[in-house]
Amino acid sequence: MSLTRSDLESNRLQQTILKAGTGIVLSEAQLQESLRQTLLHHPSNSDVWVFAYGSLIWNPIIKVAEQRIGKIYGWHRRFCLWVPQGRGTPDNRGLVLGLDRGGSCRGIAYRIDAVDVSSELPLLWRREMVVGSYLPRWVRVFDGMQSLPAITFVINRQHRAYAGNISLETTIHSIATASGELGSCAEYLMQTVDGLMKAGIRDEPLLLLAQQVLARQRL
Repeated sequence: MSLTRSDLESNRLQQTILKAGTGIVLSEAQLQESLRQTLLHHPSNSDVWVFAYGSLIWNPIIKVAEQRIGKIYGWHRRFCLWVPQGRGTPDNRGLVLGLDRGGSCRGIAYRIDAVDVSSELPLLWRREMVVGSYLPRWVRVFDGMQSLPAITFVINRQHRAYAGNISLETTIHSIATASGELGSCAEYLMQTVDGLMKAGIRDEPLLLLAQQVLARQRL
């Protein structure tokens, strides 16, 4: 199964994590304050762009008015977050994507219309900031014609679930074997590759990783 809008609107995601005891969940007040701080210097009653690089590409959930292919600098897409739930279990943690320091990343910039910001961004915060493993950041997205200011979610290197200098072997093994109530890590990887390809984005390192994961599963 995939995460749904209903999961976010009902706080089912937070409740599931709390029930499993696999992480500390940020309160609704903490999420609202994080969102408020992020938008502090953004003009009120205006559109907001969000940069997607992982599951937001193939399962955005939020209502968007426009999307553009774009590139950011200073961050790269990497499997760098351990998850003991959702795509893994406490006994076999999964790995999901984050933006880690350095390099560049191509993804999709979504424009949220001004009238929808108050309903859509809180849902996005419940999804991405639920356990504090990501940090909201303003980045510049270059779409080939202009530079768009956008919010994205980078890995929180201080979080206990951050997967730092793990080996390629560990990454392949985790993605090939880990699975949870939202599905397997391998499925997450393949859906991301497919979503990127449909958008016209060919991520060679991710394609190679997908081949290595499939080869491991065939052993």
